[in-house]
Amino acid sequence: MRSTRVPLRAVFDTNVLLSLFAFGGGRFAALREAVEDGRVRCVTRGDCLDEYRRVVASASLRLDEGARLEAVSRYARLAEVIAHAEPRAALPRCGDPDDQKFLELAVTAGADYLVTLDRALLALAPAVTPLRVVVPRRLREALRAS
Repeated sequence: MRSTRVPLRAVFDTNVLLSLFAFGGGRFAALREAVEDGRVRCVTRGDCLDEYRRVVASASLRLDEGARLEAVSRYARLAEVIAHAEPRAALPRCGDPDDQKFLELAVTAGADYLVTLDRALLALAPAVTPLRVVVPRRLREALRAS
């Protein structure tokens, strides 16, 4: 059943996306369901989507071709892809330069949440309000509270 509420806009980093779409959701199954039923709107851009595709295709994940295709196509169908744009204001620098793009995306897209398990991104949470940089559990709790 689709919610009549305005969906939360969220950016998921690559590792969270893997848990949601490549490995069946597991402990994040409730978040995947929230994305699939429209309570959470995923936002991405080309370079973030490309990273996800590369990681899903990597041999180290040991996914068969069908699972790779499903993991990418399922997310791509659900995500809103926006154009790359530079943030209007200076952002703090992430300790991991590869993760800076997720912070930039979340800010320029006006996302409510940046969902990550990455410590370097989580450390920036106090410096990027009103964006909430959270672990998946916190977004799940916010959904339950709404």
